[in-house]
Amino acid sequence: QVQLVESGGGLVQPGGSLRLSCVVSGSVSINAMDWYRQAPGKQRELVALITSGGSTSYADSVKGRFTISRDNAKNTAYLQMNSLKPEDAGSYYCHLYSYYGIDYWGKGTLVTVSS
Repeated sequence: QVQLVESGGGLVQPGGSLRLSCVVSGSVSINAMDWYRQAPGKQRELVALITSGGSTSYADSVKGRFTISRDNAKNTAYLQMNSLKPEDAGSYYCHLYSYYGIDYWGKGTLVTVSS
């Protein structure tokens, strides 16, 4: 059974940093991995994506502040978030696309940005 477990969320002041991790367990051939976020009352939105080849893309709202990376040997993806703003707050979800056309979601980790 494939599981994605996020960690690293928490409370941070505006301007601060957090690093989210997503550990993948189970047998799966990982293609792309990405991070989504959802603020209360809003739709879930794509924040950052990384392909199997290491290419990355970002939402305009986080470009220059967030960095997505992955360690294939550890089946782990990361999201380094710097210069956090109150509007970055929400639940952050890890998601992956497998080579077999099946995708998987984690249960999320909560990020709160407040002074």
